[in-house]
Amino acid sequence: MKSKNLICLFFSGLTLLCSLRGQEKLSIKFGKISPADFDLSRDKFDTSVSAVIIADIGSTAFEGNSKSNMTMVFTRFMRVKILNKNGFRIANYAIRLYHNNQGREEKIADLKASTFNLENGVVTETKLDENSVFVEQFDNHNEFKKFTIPALQTGSIYDLTYTIKSDFNFNLRSWDFQGEFPRLWSEYTVTIPPVFEYMTKIQGDAQFDISETREVFQIFSIRLSNGTNPDDILNLSGNSLQHRWVKKNVPALRIEPFISTIENYISKVSFQLHYIQWYKTDERHDQFITWIATAEILMGDEEFGLKLTHDNAWLSEDINDITAGCKSEEEKTEKIFYFIRNNFSCTNHDDMWARTPLKDVYKKRAGNVAEINLLLTAMLRQAHIFADPVILSTRKNGVADTIYPMIGDYNYVICVAYPDNRTYKLDASQPYIGFNHLVTDCYNGGGRIINLGKPNLVDLSPDSLMESSLTTLFIVNNENGNLSGNYKTTLGNVESYALRQQMSKISQRDYFKKIQTKYGNDISIENPGIDSLTQYEFPITVHYDFDMSNLFKGNIVYFNPMIASEDKINPFKSTQRHYPVEMPYKLEETFVVNMDIPKGYEVDELPKSARVAYNINEGIFEYLIQKNADNIQMRIHLKLNKAFFPTVEYNTLRDFYGYVVKKENEQIVFKKIP
Repeated sequence: MKSKNLICLFFSGLTLLCSLRGQEKLSIKFGKISPADFDLSRDKFDTSVSAVIIADIGSTAFEGNSKSNMTMVFTRFMRVKILNKNGFRIANYAIRLYHNNQGREEKIADLKASTFNLENGVVTETKLDENSVFVEQFDNHNEFKKFTIPALQTGSIYDLTYTIKSDFNFNLRSWDFQGEFPRLWSEYTVTIPPVFEYMTKIQGDAQFDISETREVFQIFSIRLSNGTNPDDILNLSGNSLQHRWVKKNVPALRIEPFISTIENYISKVSFQLHYIQWYKTDERHDQFITWIATAEILMGDEEFGLKLTHDNAWLSEDINDITAGCKSEEEKTEKIFYFIRNNFSCTNHDDMWARTPLKDVYKKRAGNVAEINLLLTAMLRQAHIFADPVILSTRKNGVADTIYPMIGDYNYVICVAYPDNRTYKLDASQPYIGFNHLVTDCYNGGGRIINLGKPNLVDLSPDSLMESSLTTLFIVNNENGNLSGNYKTTLGNVESYALRQQMSKISQRDYFKKIQTKYGNDISIENPGIDSLTQYEFPITVHYDFDMSNLFKGNIVYFNPMIASEDKINPFKSTQRHYPVEMPYKLEETFVVNMDIPKGYEVDELPKSARVAYNINEGIFEYLIQKNADNIQMRIHLKLNKAFFPTVEYNTLRDFYGYVVKKENEQIVFKKIP
């Protein structure tokens, strides 16, 4: 079984959640609104926000059904107050529902919503029109039920309630206690029958105002289908486990720069099905217990591994044409990779399930990221090259647990190939990516190889990725007695990929026009060029000549040798930090200047050389400059040996970058010789 919803699945057991800290209940009912409810002055929350969630209460329970199983029933109630027009966006809803095309489904019931406005001391109600609720098909298995709360205005309160009945017991819905808007009361109750065992994970702040677990005796009636014979009725009874969590006065999430995704820090509880056992004497049906077992399940899944074990001989003829003349497995691998990367378009970079037959993907020359990279894997295998799919969670999706197989964490598939006993990580879904390169969004901890027997972990931590760049600036006195020179910068792989994306939308002329605009009239650029723009395996080099005759005209000239670099400001402006700093890669920048002293001028002031280490050996900044008889030489080197900086290091990192920026903004002062 598997979940294909965006809802994350996790794990834990009863032993983690047995504390009893309160019995308090919130007395609130749908549609029961009085004028006094509009006054929130007694409640403590950030009043600068555009909306506040007064109550968000959810529950999941189970009931017997007529499909030889149990139905999971999820109910949610929300009460929200709109504080200004920017808060209207909270009232747009898209509820995702899953079905398997085999008679099992998730369906929404008892959907009600009303907006309440206070007009001249009287509460008026506007109900959601059921005709304004519409369904949007997402793919073959998922659809969205969409609607917008009506008649909103500043000061409105709205109530929303709905129930989702699901035939998929693997998809016990998670609960976020925190989000973009503050929550005065957030509550989730889950009642689990004795036949199911779920593992539970608490993420973020694990301090609850109420956290309780108790046993609840329940009776379940299940109709068992016997085909043409009369159905049987199975009656089950026993003690279900009821968990209840409540958080009060939860602040809105603070969005900070340099984090992979705020989802990693949301206070939430989530679940993954551990096993099913109808009676204590019955066989236990384990679900995703180990990575070996999980890999076996995925390799036998029609929307994942089975696509690789099907008869894919229909690919052979094209593969022979693609690899004609290749003399090694590595060369074959490259040619097949280039073929898919250059000829297929990715329709969705957020999916680990191949929902379309590979033959159809091949014909259409399009598919989601899983379909494209599973096709790549299938083609490599058909060419007798060892290859496996790898599942991972992108930075935008959040960090996945690399130890326990929580499949709901994963949203992306790449291919790992082993030609000539070497290992290559491949992603043919990205049009501007090179062979054995991945986009930074893939570097989010680790990926998991999916095969039978050896589902090993692949290191994809940001610390495994170094982004290096080298910039050189040569400035000379030309035959006219003026300064001219040459600028050249070789970008790292990440910046090269970003520039290729940018250049797919603009011309080189427009690109260099922006650079000229930045220089103004003091410096004019000539002979510009971009090397390796279409050679994706190589870093891009940007270069141009320049003339500085208009710059050196006054008696005193202030000159920053780093004129060609981006404006230097400290990226860490805030004096406080709530989350760690998560850079997408390690960093190394080198800037070299060799400059003639302009004719008719002498150096009046020169910055001092400096060398500063970050946490001894975790980073370094060197600013080396010297003046000779007729020229100035400078070398700036910035290197960070890690990408993750815990919150306690923030001030140190901020001060380090502050020093870097200050030094790089220092200027050489030239004075005209009398």
